[in-house]
Amino acid sequence: MSIAPEAMTPLREKVLRRIRSRPTLRGAAILLGILVALALLAPVIAPQNPHDLASLSVMDNRLPPGATAMNGMTYWLGTDAQGRDMLSAIFYGLRTSLMVGLSATLGALVIGVAAGLMAAQFGGAIDAAIMRVVDFMLGFPSILVALVLLASIGRGVDKVILAIVMVQWAQYARLMRASALVERRKEYIEAAVNFGLPTRHIMLAHLLPNAIGSVLVVASISIAGAITLEATLSFLGVGVPVTQPSLGLLIANGFEFLLSGEYWIAVFPGIALVLLIMSLNLVGDRLRRSLNVRS
Repeated sequence: MSIAPEAMTPLREKVLRRIRSRPTLRGAAILLGILVALALLAPVIAPQNPHDLASLSVMDNRLPPGATAMNGMTYWLGTDAQGRDMLSAIFYGLRTSLMVGLSATLGALVIGVAAGLMAAQFGGAIDAAIMRVVDFMLGFPSILVALVLLASIGRGVDKVILAIVMVQWAQYARLMRASALVERRKEYIEAAVNFGLPTRHIMLAHLLPNAIGSVLVVASISIAGAITLEATLSFLGVGVPVTQPSLGLLIANGFEFLLSGEYWIAVFPGIALVLLIMSLNLVGDRLRRSLNVRS
């Protein structure tokens, strides 16, 4: 039995009611919405395109917040060593960080759900093989696996996404397998098998919709983890390229200037990264609690 659209209405109302009744959660949701809007509208609202080298002037490098350039432009958050407006760079950095985090989480979710569903449905040697690979992947620190992969395939946004996918898919596979095994013992699955329905139909039409709920909740929290991992890799110099900086790379670019008093180059992108991760974690955690039947 698949989840009917009508069954989702009380659940959606419960989540919205939980958001409205909790000021902290409401504030986190509003903050997350603002950050996402800034990222999406960066090409429209940013005072400068930090990726356009022709619009940058080395004469405006490392200007403090509130400084005015010779062309009359005010740099409200200052500039970095390349003369980029930090406010514009943060808008575009949010765009890159969110794109990498969402893309990597979606890719890992698809692979992990498919692997976990196959392991639960077929069992036996297939289940054992998939879970041994999962155990192997989870046995190493995420940052170590990502560093080894990027050292082998090189830098680039697409390569960072691939590295994070390879790091994260195993946790979704294990969770999906556990949820699917619980569902397979229920009467509606036994009835579908007794009616002679094809295995593919049972997996996609019955087992998947009813077992994927907890996996989606974990995925909503893991977006922040993917963004954090990307920022760490970029800070270490093996993440996104300098031509498409994320928040982590902006922090790395300004780290060397912290002791010289030019704090704004690293501090403001750091604040934006903390706000983004904090709002994602708060919203994801409250979503997990709202969808948890035991709570």
